[in-house]
Amino acid sequence: MDYPTYPYGQQAPWGAPPMPGGPVPGTFQPAPGAPVPYPPPANVRPLPPIVEQPFEPVLECRALSKRFGATTALGAVTLTVPRGRVVGLLGPNGSGKTTLIKLAAGLLQPTDGVVLVRGAAPGRSTKAIVSYLPERPYFAASMKVSETLRFFEDFYADFDRRLAEDMLARLSVPVNAQMASLSKGTKEKVQLVLVMARHAALYLLDEPIGGVDPATRDYILDTIIANYHRDSTILLSTHLVADVERVLDEFIFLQYGTMVMHAPTEQMRAQFGMSLDDYFRGAFRC
Repeated sequence: MDYPTYPYGQQAPWGAPPMPGGPVPGTFQPAPGAPVPYPPPANVRPLPPIVEQPFEPVLECRALSKRFGATTALGAVTLTVPRGRVVGLLGPNGSGKTTLIKLAAGLLQPTDGVVLVRGAAPGRSTKAIVSYLPERPYFAASMKVSETLRFFEDFYADFDRRLAEDMLARLSVPVNAQMASLSKGTKEKVQLVLVMARHAALYLLDEPIGGVDPATRDYILDTIIANYHRDSTILLSTHLVADVERVLDEFIFLQYGTMVMHAPTEQMRAQFGMSLDDYFRGAFRC
């Protein structure tokens, strides 16, 4: 017997032959040879229609460019990043990763084009929903770790101090230590914790694992993934592709300020049969 097929989400008409395996539990199926009832019995409710969730871009760039004098740091980049994604912003040093992140954070103004965060140009309103991790430490050396917690608690309404203290404890960071007494890697851990303890819509992380030893990188990446909200989006820049590949849903490759590729991570493996790191090493070989 040939079984008909119907478009996904569409009900088969009444009286259509059953699919292999018999009727679906809880649905009406007439007995063999019985007349097909029309309209269907009153006690049989039709299946609800499948409603596609609207595409909600968290970050959008339209022909976005940034020049510093005669040097083009970013050239006509167009991309859209939806919510609920961990996106790797990948490329060699000098490819425009930090420039793109600073434009999205509102720290730089575009030379040409548009950058939007939830449909708005970066400004006061977007700073309330964007959590930004710069590539360099910025707290005063005399501050204690506990004082940085108080600073973020006063400044950001969405900061979760209890979550921050828990992450610091798991990373073995002493809260009573002065920033000046901490190693470069530990300072970066503190700043990462502060950023990830916010309930933001968009996390902009500029080289979050660049200054820590390889043994700590996996722990930091696990901390990032475990503590961000699934309706939020993380844009994570790095040139350490092998370390971050396992946590990425999508990737964006930049080179010389130009977007080379933007695709789901699985597409690289399915289409080209190689990892992101293999592609990166081949495409950006010196």
